[in-house]
Amino acid sequence: MGNRLSKIYTRTGDDGTTGLGDGTRVRKDSERVEAFGTVDELNSVLGMLLAQPALAAGVAECLTEVQHQLFDLGGELCIPGHVVLAAEQVEWLEHTLDAFNADLPPLKEFILPGGGPAAAVCHLARTVARRAERRVWTLARVEAVNPHALQYLNRLSDLLFVLSRVLARHERGSEVLWRHERTG
Repeated sequence: MGNRLSKIYTRTGDDGTTGLGDGTRVRKDSERVEAFGTVDELNSVLGMLLAQPALAAGVAECLTEVQHQLFDLGGELCIPGHVVLAAEQVEWLEHTLDAFNADLPPLKEFILPGGGPAAAVCHLARTVARRAERRVWTLARVEAVNPHALQYLNRLSDLLFVLSRVLARHERGSEVLWRHERTG
């Protein structure tokens, strides 16, 4: 393959439009661009998480695979009608989530975001995943969207919640539980 991005700026977006993967031009604030842009943002937050030192066992490998899958999803969303994600990726997330969750104690209260640097970034990734899911649902109201993409983002935010618990325990040994009946 030759140089994919030999020139970084093109000036074609100066009019408020951007090119999709199929060559069509759309507004930069269109539902589709918001959807794949937020998936890209999520991938960047996962990069921040992967840059944290000493992640718990298996987390880096898991997140690296997720980054590849998110790049695939971004490409899928960038090309109308293109489908990349399938049920297998959703099932992989479910199995991975179950494996990480197996050793965690059951939850009795909500958990406050935090728990150490890596856990805090993982909570941020979880909230960006939820926003990406909302943006893809917004797109799905006006254009056809692969249902596996929506399922994937839903499961991914669940996985990131579980990973934040794993990382909090790895970094600090515990999680901060929300105290709903507190004074002051």
